[in-house]
Amino acid sequence: MKRFAPLLDQLFYQPQRNAKLRLLATYFASAPDPDRGYALAALTGELSFRHAKSGVLRKLAAERTDPVLFDLSHDYVGDLAETVALIWPGKTGDQAPPTLGAVVETLHGTSKAMLPAVMADWLDRLDAVGRWALIKLITGNLRIGVSSRLAKTALAGMGPVAPAEVEEVWHALEMPYGELFAWLEGKGPRPDARGRAAFRSPMLAHSLDVADLTALDPAAFVAEWKWDGARVQIVGEGAKIRLYSRSGDEMTATFPDVVDAAPADVTLDGELLVMRKGEVGTFADLQKRLNRKTVSAEMLKESPVGVRLYDILFEGAEDLRPLPFVVRRARLEAWYAAKPRPGFDLSPLIPFRTWEELGEKQKAISAVGVEGVMLKRADSVYVAGRPAGRWYKWKIKPKLVDAVLMYAQRGHGKRSSYYSDYTFGLWRGEELVPVGKAYFGFTDAELLELDRWIRDHTVDRFGPVREVERGVVLEVAFEGLQRSSRHRSGLAMRFPRINRIRWDKPYKEADQLTTLERLLLTES
Repeated sequence: MKRFAPLLDQLFYQPQRNAKLRLLATYFASAPDPDRGYALAALTGELSFRHAKSGVLRKLAAERTDPVLFDLSHDYVGDLAETVALIWPGKTGDQAPPTLGAVVETLHGTSKAMLPAVMADWLDRLDAVGRWALIKLITGNLRIGVSSRLAKTALAGMGPVAPAEVEEVWHALEMPYGELFAWLEGKGPRPDARGRAAFRSPMLAHSLDVADLTALDPAAFVAEWKWDGARVQIVGEGAKIRLYSRSGDEMTATFPDVVDAAPADVTLDGELLVMRKGEVGTFADLQKRLNRKTVSAEMLKESPVGVRLYDILFEGAEDLRPLPFVVRRARLEAWYAAKPRPGFDLSPLIPFRTWEELGEKQKAISAVGVEGVMLKRADSVYVAGRPAGRWYKWKIKPKLVDAVLMYAQRGHGKRSSYYSDYTFGLWRGEELVPVGKAYFGFTDAELLELDRWIRDHTVDRFGPVREVERGVVLEVAFEGLQRSSRHRSGLAMRFPRINRIRWDKPYKEADQLTTLERLLLTES
């Protein structure tokens, strides 16, 4: 833990991506095996410990400290790992701290009954930073601003390989990744991922505004609808079929109905959607199925999903990614026409000649699940990442309402000392009704200003939540609406975020709930 704890601590306080990459690359190049492999597994979300839960840590902390003091401290700090790390009394002694490899292997091999004593011993032998890192590792709640993709990008920097190459061998690897490090350091062959149905890094698009269209030639682009679901990749290789999210997380077990219907020996790029008799459901319908470890028969029946296809990347052993988009699209259409594909359909292309014509079609679309238009250069090959000038997303403008700030709660990670999670409401007659929560969309300077205002205008507290006096109006942007029995207002917003803070607007002039009702009617 001597190297891993400082690494996490530095990553936590480092906001710059390139600086994070340098920290990771230095660690991977200097840390010994198997520690660096287990660190990689932690950073990419591959580690989990069946018996090591946050409840065990809470109980241990309560036994070593005053329970009331612990609860007050946790409420103030807002982060379990930081609270336990700071409040833990520890013991003086000359025992060396455990290595990362010893921690991981012990956690995997220790019984539930013995685990509390083992964890207490580790906490005694570590300093505050080490305790914090240990708890982050155990709970899997790192929150240090490092994605799986960033960690793999740092790995690629160890050798003459691209991050996409690391992705393509990832599913051929096992912890603690000795084969991977040997390849990157030029000490071993490239890991063989054949037959593993490995993930291929997706091609992504740049956001586009109307003003940007003047620099683009409409004759060079193909347009299709942008669907409001979850981007997925279906990989069939031999007898193995896997379903991945756009970030490479495997979703095979969560969507057995998609995998059962998926074809073999083809890799497809598409959008996961709830589809009932060809009609697309809302994103709220899809959320009922996302991030589930088990799926009931009732859920499969109530929220049937399908994939609307955008692209074909492999057909058999043939890699189609170097082909132009229009050629790949023709191959996709031919593949789809060759055999009925229950649970799959093609995302339709949009014929147009001018940007004005396409803009009118975008304004006129009323289909559920459409959130804009995708523009793809007809000659674009399929490459990982977000290459310039190839693909664009032209989203329908978000909807806006003026809402009143009602409640605030501390955030997590770097925001754990600030009130950055906001509940806002609209008027129903003379009553304010909560309609949503948002925790992004504002600048750091605006966060400091709001945090100061919240502390000065708190009227009540409910555990970690502060109720504030009415006074601040937030302009809230969101992508869509749906009915919801779980919300007091009866409505749920899709992707709400703070568009701006209306310090200029009296809170009595915020919008009525009927504003959302009218917007919902226009979407129906």
